Amino acid sequence: MPFEDLNVVENADAREELVRLTGRTQIPVIVVDDQVVVGFDRARLQALLA
Repeated sequence: MPFEDLNVVENADAREELVRLTGRTQIPVIVVDDQVVVGFDRARLQALLA
């Protein structure tokens, strides 16, 4: 499955996008299609990827 890994510490644009998507700077953030998952939620990720 293709993915894009962004370093929000080193990349200001990625950090701004993180705040735009979530309203905070908590990581990890995983976006599947248009669904934003903040933190690691295995069950939700499995459901989104099924």
